[in-house]
Amino acid sequence: MDVQTHRGNVVMNTATMAYRNLLKTIHNPDSFMDVVIQPVMFMLMFGYLFGGAIAGGVRAYLPTIVPGILIQTMLSAGTGSGAQIREDLDSGVFDRFKSLPMAHIAPLAGQLFADSLRLLLATITSLTTGYLMGWRPAVGFKWVVVIGLLAIFTGWALSWIFALLGLLAKSAASVQSLSLMTMLVLSFMSNAFVPLHSLTKPLRFIANLNPVTYVITAIRQILATGGWTHEALLVVVFDVIIVVIFAPLAVWAYDRN
Repeated sequence: MDVQTHRGNVVMNTATMAYRNLLKTIHNPDSFMDVVIQPVMFMLMFGYLFGGAIAGGVRAYLPTIVPGILIQTMLSAGTGSGAQIREDLDSGVFDRFKSLPMAHIAPLAGQLFADSLRLLLATITSLTTGYLMGWRPAVGFKWVVVIGLLAIFTGWALSWIFALLGLLAKSAASVQSLSLMTMLVLSFMSNAFVPLHSLTKPLRFIANLNPVTYVITAIRQILATGGWTHEALLVVVFDVIIVVIFAPLAVWAYDRN
């Protein structure tokens, strides 16, 4: 039976590749730092350094910073897929995979599936750190789960963009540089850490165009109201559009490689 088309083999091969990528994350300090160390470090640093200046205290600042750090972590974890794919291409391991009796799409699908698990770990780390610092959402636990799932889906959708970047880029170093710059611009030029009204008019205009601003706003509204909001629906629609556009492009670029 042709392993390239057998659905069961595709699922098993994808799971195997996802397991491989998770092992790489555990044994690679840079990848592991993105999902575990970074959210803890930024939550502590921003909370205790800027909480008093911006909100009058750490506890008062946590409702602002927890969604901000959560989405920043999703961006950081999502950008890692592009660099990992480029490293595998440069090392020739993808050529080795293509010579094996396995589903052709499994290496790419395994990377993106592993990304969703990395995003889950990053979400748990971010929210747990905020809770240990004193963050207490006014809504029930189920809405905390909802905003976690919304953040994970957003990060996973964005990972398709960076996967495409990794497939088209010339080197892993260029992917890492561009990904870092993109992550910093999207997170800091938004309402992640400061209220929009505190920004100058030019910066406020840019922040209002930043899609990250809408994701963070949607999460804060869910945590404030305990209900699904119009902004959250727009975020989901936007994420679906990203996947519909960039997933086929990533598969096309992968086939070319």
